Amino acid sequence: MCTRVIWPDAGGAVLVGRNMDFHKDLMTNLWSQPRGIERDDGVAGRLTWTSKYGSVIVTAFDLISVDGLNEAGLAGHVLWLAESTYGEPDETRPALSQAIWLQYFLDNFATVAEAVDWIAQTEVQVVQMSDPTGGSPPTIHLALDDAGGDSAIIEYIDGGPRVYHDASYRVMTNSPTYDRQIQLLGRWQGLGGDQPLPGDTEAEHRFARAAYYSSRLPTPTDGIDAIASMFSVIRNAAQPFRIPDPGKPDASQTIWQTVTDLTNKRLVFESTTRPNIVWVDLADLDLAEGAAQRKLDLNGRLAVEGGDAGNVGDQFEDRGPITFLSLALLRRLERSGHDN
Repeated sequence: MCTRVIWPDAGGAVLVGRNMDFHKDLMTNLWSQPRGIERDDGVAGRLTWTSKYGSVIVTAFDLISVDGLNEAGLAGHVLWLAESTYGEPDETRPALSQAIWLQYFLDNFATVAEAVDWIAQTEVQVVQMSDPTGGSPPTIHLALDDAGGDSAIIEYIDGGPRVYHDASYRVMTNSPTYDRQIQLLGRWQGLGGDQPLPGDTEAEHRFARAAYYSSRLPTPTDGIDAIASMFSVIRNAAQPFRIPDPGKPDASQTIWQTVTDLTNKRLVFESTTRPNIVWVDLADLDLAEGAAQRKLDLNGRLAVEGGDAGNVGDQFEDRGPITFLSLALLRRLERSGHDN
């Protein structure tokens, strides 16, 4: 599940809030990713690149980036979309594994428009990965936003990308596909229709509430006020801890939230199971070429009583580079499991 909201006029800044809704702990950590890292597509290795921009990313199991911000002000957010169909692998098209999909954009582009142009030129394929932790293979879509207030939602249907690119596309949740979400939005009071604003946790209804409340935020007095205002919107769209609804095993509680200031390059993280909010300013991270990839161990540092709070830019540690999930790594894990 999940919700993402853009606030493009937050007192001179562009802010983005997102909820991560999932049915189990994703063992999330923060990582700094400097410029100059050599990577490949995680599929067959035909697409390779060297990161042009440094970034801070939010990971799941330290195998996939699911949220992040680069030093040019481009941010991205991975959400669940059950309707996603990626198609059979096509060797005539460049490919990216789901695990490296978001990271490719953070590494290479400064704006949403640049990223969208690249997708149009390449018809890049996203390759679905099995879940090494035992869950269902992910079906995901991606939101991109930038410091200019631009927005795009990228979905894969019938093996090809569908890109919804417009600065007015400020809200994103899950099913149905984005074109249908936009059609449904106008039914609600304050958004063009006459039906009362819905209050449950259905994706369509979270979409409506996020759109309604984010459009009515007052001008903030400062950056802290802006971040608090955005948290108020995404908390309204959050999902409570609960037993899964009958027939909806994928309906999930909110496990963490981020608010990202794309203008001032700050990422704020809040866990729903930990007492403290932490944030990092990209200016406090060493993102120069040749710098170490550094990790903020949220599972260790936030889990203890009286753990980290506030600015944690100086708390990232060199634990070695992150290893994104790839088809080669999956095969090694499968062989290891068979051997055991």
